[in-house]
Amino acid sequence: MSSSLTALAGSWSSLPIPLTEWILDVIQSFGHERMTPVQASTIPLFMKNKDVVVEAVTGSGKTLAFVIPVIERLIRRDTRLKKHEIGALIISPTRELATQIYSIFNQFLSSQPQPENQEDVDPDRHPDPLLLVSSDKSTPAQDIQRFLELGSDIVVGTPGRIEEFLLGKGQNIVNVKSLEVLVMDEADRLLDLGFQATLTKILTYLPKLRRTGLFSATMTDADAISELVRAGLRNPARVVVKVQSKRNRMLNGEVDEVIEERRIPANLQNLYIHCEASDKMLQLAKIVEHETQKGSSQFIIYFATCACVDYFYRALRCALPSGANLFSLHGHQSPSARTKMLTAFSSAVSTPSTPSLLLATDVAARGLDLPHVDVVIQFDPPSDSKSFSHRCGRTARAGRHGTAWVLLTGREIEYVDFLSIRKIPVKELEPFQADDENTADLFLDRIRKLLLTDRAIHDMGAKAFVSFVRAYSKHEASYIFRVRDLDLVGAARCFGLLRLPKMPELKDVSRANWSDAQVEWDAFAYKDKVQEAKRLETLAADKTAHALKQQEKRHKDRAQQKKVNAAWSDKTSHKELKEKRREKRISKAKWVRANPPKGAGAGEKRSRSDSEEGEGGEEDGDDWDDLAKEERMAKKVRKGHATQKDFDLAFGDL
Repeated sequence: MSSSLTALAGSWSSLPIPLTEWILDVIQSFGHERMTPVQASTIPLFMKNKDVVVEAVTGSGKTLAFVIPVIERLIRRDTRLKKHEIGALIISPTRELATQIYSIFNQFLSSQPQPENQEDVDPDRHPDPLLLVSSDKSTPAQDIQRFLELGSDIVVGTPGRIEEFLLGKGQNIVNVKSLEVLVMDEADRLLDLGFQATLTKILTYLPKLRRTGLFSATMTDADAISELVRAGLRNPARVVVKVQSKRNRMLNGEVDEVIEERRIPANLQNLYIHCEASDKMLQLAKIVEHETQKGSSQFIIYFATCACVDYFYRALRCALPSGANLFSLHGHQSPSARTKMLTAFSSAVSTPSTPSLLLATDVAARGLDLPHVDVVIQFDPPSDSKSFSHRCGRTARAGRHGTAWVLLTGREIEYVDFLSIRKIPVKELEPFQADDENTADLFLDRIRKLLLTDRAIHDMGAKAFVSFVRAYSKHEASYIFRVRDLDLVGAARCFGLLRLPKMPELKDVSRANWSDAQVEWDAFAYKDKVQEAKRLETLAADKTAHALKQQEKRHKDRAQQKKVNAAWSDKTSHKELKEKRREKRISKAKWVRANPPKGAGAGEKRSRSDSEEGEGGEEDGDDWDDLAKEERMAKKVRKGHATQKDFDLAFGDL
């Protein structure tokens, strides 16, 4: 079916299977007077024993489209689930999304009618759901303990913890034979290679007679069809809720109205700015200023890497109004830190004069329901259209209006056509003008001044820049995002670096527009005393090692120079000595060849030698003895048993 999210489908009472009264009360308390198209299409199918594959844009109400039928199916069971049995399993790719789904289930189940006597136990009351996600305060063993205490019918979690719950410590405790429903939220992400092995184990373990639902905002045909058999869906019903928009075009001199399909919410204004890499910080500050003047108060700003989030969480304070509140969220934070940060951001009191800005990676791109987000800014564009639409979908949810911005530099302008083909229209807006022609340089100076206050921030900046370049080189859309086309020096200026890092990508880059900050690096200190003490210790050790190396080099240089500068007479006499020895060896060799032994014994040889010496060979015999001694001494020198000086003293006058 096709519709705009501003057009609601029908009243909840119009469903073919009436909802339980207390469930209707909870829905109305949420302010949902009428169903959205995806809810009107999915709930009847899911309640009538149909497997479903649901694709609808973010913010369309997909979560309620499976939460309501799951609870209704469990309520309508002929027999209650027994101890240690579970009736519904919901798998989510991220702990944040799993926590959000759990909270919605919890809101429904906590609203069940209470018995008149509070001390009585209602046998028809369903227990609270169980959340299985990685946490500093929850281990797999504790998950099992909570399940035994609660007796939960509904389990929500991430793939790894669910696998451990079903096939690990809970294999002989958790009973899945009566499982009614399996839901895979953000199914395209769950079907990625990273989760494939875990999902295969879980799906093989679950009973075949169950209802299965796959839900996502970006479920392409290839994604769904290629994995349906493995996922265990039987003759599924496919629900695709499209968003359409109207625009006018000129055709044959007349205005013609065209209906276009969009993969983003109808009430979302999607904009981009094409600017210089060095001006991105300026444009970001101007966007925040522009939007707060329009009344916006909650922002999400997306960066390419976790290191970039950590760094700009510190550096952005130099560019934003003093009243702005910053929050950070990325995958390298501990589970408790992520939960704390997300809760703090969603509950923050935000006004245009004191806006709240969440700096995040794609860990905050999917499924999170943050209804008060007014603006999304993509400082670094993602490589694929799925992530782009999911990021944009954090605003303009459930019929509300919102704005999304993306900053593009250089040939990244081609990304606009890439998005257009994927039915994500983006409108260009001219870059904001600086208040002063040197404003971009002023931002650079401000950030550098901040970095100079603490060497740790400088280290974070260098790490963030390197991680950004590495991530850029691994973009899936490599024909658009190419490092050789990226203005690396301009990007380094945007980061406010004090100097360019040593990395291969910068080897042949022109540095005409770059100048290092004036820093006394040996005195540039960390604020943290322990870290600074460690740096000084390392610096001292490096200096000592360098001094020793230099001293060794000087000794070698002096020895070489001494050899080069040796007296001319010494060189000449040494040369004459070598020549004299050579002549003696040649003379001896000639004599041996001229007087070979003719089979005589050793005594005969010796007498011949003696007679020859008596005939005038006495001098040659002495020479031969000297040569033999010289050869023996030379062998000792070669083996280290004698020194060259000893050799020269013994035979220098030969």
